[in-house]
Amino acid sequence: MENVMEINVLRLLEKTAQKYGDKTAYSDTDNSITFAEIEDKAKRMGSALAEKVTPRSPVAVMTGRNVLTPVVFLGAVYAGCFYAPMDATQPLARLKDILSVLNPSVIVADDEGMKTASQLGFEGELINTADLFEHEIDQPKLDEIARNSCADDPLYVIFTSGSTGKPKGVITSMQSLMCYISAYREVMDINDTDVLGNQSPLDYIAAIRDIYLPIFTGASMFIIPKQCFVIPSELFKVMNERKITSVGWSVSVFTIAVKLKAFEGEVPKYLKKVCFSGSVMPCSTLRVWQEYLPETKFVNQYGPTECTASCTYYEVNDKVSDEDVLPIGRAYRNYRVFLLDDDNNPVKTGEQGEICVSGPILALGYYNNKELTDKSFIQNPLNHAFNELIYKSGDYGVFREDGVLEFRGRKDRQIKHLGHRVELSEIESAALRLDTIKDACAMYLKEKELIYLFYTGTATVKEAAVHFRGILPGFMVPRKLVALDEMPHLSNGKINMQALKELMK
Repeated sequence: MENVMEINVLRLLEKTAQKYGDKTAYSDTDNSITFAEIEDKAKRMGSALAEKVTPRSPVAVMTGRNVLTPVVFLGAVYAGCFYAPMDATQPLARLKDILSVLNPSVIVADDEGMKTASQLGFEGELINTADLFEHEIDQPKLDEIARNSCADDPLYVIFTSGSTGKPKGVITSMQSLMCYISAYREVMDINDTDVLGNQSPLDYIAAIRDIYLPIFTGASMFIIPKQCFVIPSELFKVMNERKITSVGWSVSVFTIAVKLKAFEGEVPKYLKKVCFSGSVMPCSTLRVWQEYLPETKFVNQYGPTECTASCTYYEVNDKVSDEDVLPIGRAYRNYRVFLLDDDNNPVKTGEQGEICVSGPILALGYYNNKELTDKSFIQNPLNHAFNELIYKSGDYGVFREDGVLEFRGRKDRQIKHLGHRVELSEIESAALRLDTIKDACAMYLKEKELIYLFYTGTATVKEAAVHFRGILPGFMVPRKLVALDEMPHLSNGKINMQALKELMK
C-alpha cells in the first residue's frame, strides 16, 4: 500500500481489491472470499442498507464466525453507518441488554442469527444478509455517502462488561482504527505474503487486527475452527496445512498448548510473527514457545478497548527465563502513554502511577452513556492550554530508566479473564437477579484463572450455576460457587475481601 495512513477503510479496500482482486482475503474450513468479492458484496449491502438506515446510525450484526461477517461489517460502513457485532450464542438476556443500549432500527443476521434475533422481541426490522447481497449496487448513492463522510465518523461499537450490570458499548472512529492497524502492521511487519490465523470471536476487540490487516496489506486471514484451541495438537496441524505465518492471540491459548505438551507432536513450522495480549504472559510458557520457534518474533501487547485494542507493545528480543516478568513496552505510533498519581500529578521514573492514554486512537466514548463517557474520558489535567481528552485505564504501571513501561496490576476490581475484560461487579449484579440469592461477592484467583462467587441465601449451587449460564457469556460464569451462611463484613459494613481470599486458598 502506497499510503499507510489512508484515513478511509473503504477507499483502502478498493485499492487493495484493485491490486489483489482474485486473491483470497478471508477463509474458513467451508468457504473463502476474494478481495474483489468483498468489495462487490459490501457495496451491494451498503446500497441496500442506505435505503433503510440513515448515516451515522448503528447496525446490529448477528452473523457468526465466518468469512461473510467482515463483509457485513464493511457493508454497514458503505451505508455510512457503524456496526455493532452481537454474538448470537450469548444468553438472550444479555443480547436484550445490548439492544436496549444500542437501540438500532435494524438487525442484520444470517440464517442462524435470524433464529436468535427473532426471540429478542426486537421492534425494528430484521434483515437476512442473503437479501442484502442480492441488491444492485447504487454507485451514485455510495458516492454521495462517501462525500459526506469524515475520518472521525464512528466505525463500530464493541460491547464489554459494565460495572452497573449492563454491558457498555465502546464506540470507535474510523480514524482510530486506521491509526492502530497502521501502527500494528509496522511493528509486526505484516505484508502480502502473510497468512493470519484468527482465534478471536469476530465480535471481540482483538479480531479487528485479523479483519483489517488484509485490507491494509493484501495478506490473507484464516478463521481457525474453535475446537482446535482446546486440542493444540490439532491446532498446530491446521496451522501447517494452512501455512499460518502470523497470529495475534490471547495468552490462554499459548499456556494451554504448553500444558498439553503440544510441541511433542507437530510444530507450527510456518509461524514467524506472534503477538499475545489479554492477560500477563507467564515467562515459563513463553520460554517453551521460544525454544521450539527460535526464528519467530514474539510481541507482548497491552491496552484497553477504549484505546482501539492496544496502546503499547514490547518485542521480546532475548530468551526469557521462568522467573522473568515481561514489560508492556512502549507506546505505538499515534498513542501518547503517561502515568499520573491519585492526585493527577505526573510521577517520576521508577514510581508507580495510573496508566493514561491520549491521541487520535481514543474511542469516541460509551454509546448512549454520556455520564460514564464524561467520567472516563477527561481533559488532560496536565494541559490547560487546549482541549485534550485522555483515558485513565485503571491500571498501574512504572516507567523504567530506559523508557519501557512495566505493568503493576489493576486499580479496581476489573479483571482480565481468558482474554476478556470482566467487571466482577457485573457478575455480582447478575447473581442478585436470582431471588434466592441475598448477598454476593465475586472474586478472582489469578494464579488458577478461576472466578469465585461467594453468596448467601437459599439458592443451591446447582440453581445458581444454571442461573448464571442463562444470563452471562461463558467467560463470565463463575467456576467456583460457594454458599455461605453469612457474608463476612468489616466494621464499616463493607465485605471483608481478605476473609474471602482466605477461603480461595
